Amino acid sequence: MTVMRNLLCALYLLANGVAFAQAYPAKPIRMLVPYPPGGGVDIAARTVGLKISEALGQQIIVDNRGGASGNIAMETAARGAPDGYTLIMSSAGPVAMNPGLYPALPFDPVKDFAPIALAASTVYALVVPPSVPAKSVKEFIALAKAQPGKLTYASSGIGGPPHLAFELMQMMGGFKVIHVPYKGAGPALADLLGAQVTAFFSDLIAARQHLASGRLRALGVSSARRSPFAPDVPTIAEAGLPGYEATGWSGLLAPAGTPRPIIDRLNAEIIRILPLPDVKERLAGDGSEFGKNTPELFAGFIRAELDKWRKVIQTANVKVE
Repeated sequence: MTVMRNLLCALYLLANGVAFAQAYPAKPIRMLVPYPPGGGVDIAARTVGLKISEALGQQIIVDNRGGASGNIAMETAARGAPDGYTLIMSSAGPVAMNPGLYPALPFDPVKDFAPIALAASTVYALVVPPSVPAKSVKEFIALAKAQPGKLTYASSGIGGPPHLAFELMQMMGGFKVIHVPYKGAGPALADLLGAQVTAFFSDLIAARQHLASGRLRALGVSSARRSPFAPDVPTIAEAGLPGYEATGWSGLLAPAGTPRPIIDRLNAEIIRILPLPDVKERLAGDGSEFGKNTPELFAGFIRAELDKWRKVIQTANVKVE
């Protein structure tokens, strides 16, 4: 009798979930972004949100909730009703790095969220000014080992993806360079162009004009495969550190408990959207890296990212102020 009752309850919930999804959305959807307008995650949210809005026939309102390294927006989303009308376009920092940086977060990136799909990725390039004699990743590591305490690397802030990407490279390469944190990528890149610092992990797209002009030199890209935007630049993995990979990313999540038919519908829309030419141009990607983009794969990706960056943060003893 108990088994039969549980089965009937499950069938009832499934039927209601499907019916709810078929009527979804019946009102505007709020998409939180944990950063101010204008950045990469915000662009991903607005680009994807516009296309989803057109397909579903309801407005998607992008709600920028910057502050506390993205934790404010994550907490707001985690506490949202699991009905498909609260979403968050988040990124590697708040989802995969902050749990290792902040000891008592008011949200759990695994338990409190239902992953929907990856939406965009950010490839970083290890760039140096022409005055640095290293022409490759191997030569840079050798230079750092030969001149301990003399080389410096800039970051856009303590605990951010470019900072941790460099820490991972140091761990794998067995060398140490002095960290110089800045308040944002812009000031860091400006000082690199002035040769005030030795190296920087820059967003590849942001650095392209300086690479083309010769004001900077790229030693390697942080992705697992070469970027179509710099096909002649080797990956750091193939240039000296096998297995190295560190990319930024944006992905859509909903509060845990959101009906699966709604998750699947939004996932299908994102998969359809990403290969569109105007979306690829806007997100500076080719769309192909997200071909297998299920909620389950995204959930596994998040868990792997959490484990990876926790290890880096603990090993490097990274502390946020």
